[in-house]
Amino acid sequence: MDSKALRKELEKRLKSENRLFTFDREKDVLRIEDKETRKGVNVSLPPILGRWETMKEKAIDEVVYYVNEALAVMGKEPSLSEREKYIYPVIRSTSFPKEAKEGVPFLYDDHTAETRIYYALDMGTTYRLIDKELLEKENWDARRVRETAKFNARSLSTSVKKDEVADNVFYFLNTNDGYDSSRILNEKWLSEMEEKVEGVMTVSVPHADVLIIGDIRNETGYDILANMTMSFFANGRIPITALSFLYENGKLEPIFILAKNKRK
Repeated sequence: MDSKALRKELEKRLKSENRLFTFDREKDVLRIEDKETRKGVNVSLPPILGRWETMKEKAIDEVVYYVNEALAVMGKEPSLSEREKYIYPVIRSTSFPKEAKEGVPFLYDDHTAETRIYYALDMGTTYRLIDKELLEKENWDARRVRETAKFNARSLSTSVKKDEVADNVFYFLNTNDGYDSSRILNEKWLSEMEEKVEGVMTVSVPHADVLIIGDIRNETGYDILANMTMSFFANGRIPITALSFLYENGKLEPIFILAKNKRK
């Protein structure tokens, strides 16, 4: 895929009667904005083309979702202070955009080599990722957002479904509340799950709406885990990573599962 083809695909999938598309050929940036408010989002095409090499259609799915969510909340005037209990952390891949719009960075923190933590203000049917512009407007500092989000995340349900395959046990958390993968930040819960695991504990967040904890008790379990996470990753609305993490004593380490049941 080249820049021209990508631009046409994005315009096709983001087309709406109230949206206007403009393209800066020099910067290779596509702008999508609301015709009435003139508020919009700038999308740089080169980074998406880079992700296309490995993610294919998921690279476009991610951008389309991001743009639709961003445009949905534009024009609304959210207040952090009035909705403090609705501030949550969200997990995204390291390829997810760092800016809400040109020159305005999101508030985010590094998490692992595969994941990054963003912060969201839940607005009911959608949410707005918190950026530096909103922080300044509300006179909030980043530390307050982080502490509030972490506190709220601990209140989220951690109910799981259990499945056993080839003597290996897998626990699935899938509440569809928009923050399933965020439970990876609930250290107390992960520690409690570690006590239940009899084999090697793994944690997977293949997409935003699922978290999988593995109790790997034999070599076959690693192959099952690899196939499972890849399937979830390929079918998720907001893909994060097909890699899983080993969990031990509060630390997450990426695990690379290779052919013939070998891993490193």
